[in-house]
Amino acid sequence: MSIKKSVNIDWNTLGFGYIKTDYRYLSYWKDGKWDEGVLTEDNRLHISEGSTSLHYGQQCFEGMKAYRRKDGKIQLFRPDKNAARMQDSCKRVLMAEVPIEKFVDAVKSVVKANAHYVPTYGTGATLYIRPLVIGVGDSIGVKPASEYIFTIFCMPVGPYFKGGMTPVNFIVTDYDRAAPFGTGAAKVGGNYAASLLPHAEAAKKGFADCIYLDAATHTKIEEVGAANFFGITRDNEFVTPNSPSILPSITRQSLMIVAKDLLGMGAEERDVYIDEIDEFVEAGACGTAAVITPIGGIEYKGKLHVFHSETEVGPVTKKLYDTLTGIQFGDIEGPDGWVDLVE
Repeated sequence: MSIKKSVNIDWNTLGFGYIKTDYRYLSYWKDGKWDEGVLTEDNRLHISEGSTSLHYGQQCFEGMKAYRRKDGKIQLFRPDKNAARMQDSCKRVLMAEVPIEKFVDAVKSVVKANAHYVPTYGTGATLYIRPLVIGVGDSIGVKPASEYIFTIFCMPVGPYFKGGMTPVNFIVTDYDRAAPFGTGAAKVGGNYAASLLPHAEAAKKGFADCIYLDAATHTKIEEVGAANFFGITRDNEFVTPNSPSILPSITRQSLMIVAKDLLGMGAEERDVYIDEIDEFVEAGACGTAAVITPIGGIEYKGKLHVFHSETEVGPVTKKLYDTLTGIQFGDIEGPDGWVDLVE
């Protein structure tokens, strides 16, 4: 389906909030298989009160974007990676997996049907896409659901930073984001529900969010709020934490490749000890929403450690951001298979 429409939206003033677009995708899993799936205008899910997603958190989701290129075409960034990660999340909470081809085709169908909501090139705005799988059906016991819904909706969102990137400060929290051998590497809603209180406490103290340390020893950085951490060493190496409890960010994986293959830097996943953060001259958080959020400083045990600057973005962080977003918007040629045209 390809809809020829226009919408009256000022792309330059968009924030990050829910906007009801025209179509979303809906598919049901029952009796061991997924149905064909349909596009629907109904933005309400009708599910049983006994759905496992409501009682036991049996659900997962993804976040991705569609980008308007300079030539007017629309492209996706590594959608197969989102599909594979959703499969891993489904496995972790015993849900029916969505085949990668079905996932990518469904995403494209939603983008095509809502193409008039994809912001114009040059505004920095994008079409945010939210796929999710939830356990549904009449149930009450703590066990996997008998039925599942796979749905995708989308909305236009503005650039994360209005007027350019600005460093922000974070504070180390005593709360744990994920336990060893827990669900930290799966994109399930429970991880995010657990982060609401630590985030609120950090914000109350004037910080953008909190830094989570590893639950076992509280000595190593794991994640920054709902994003992945990276640091740039004095030797121009891109370093990011290595832990089975960290969500495998597609943005982080891509930045490692950009750093190594396109910018000629070293790139390594390893332990990042909170007591040794002075090895980094720049630091940032990375994820789909902002791509990169520069970290000005981290407060730990009452002391604020400042990296490059609290007011200016470091040169390496800026180069990483410009390169990756250049690929995402079609201005820079990236590695093979990184972009997928919506036709």
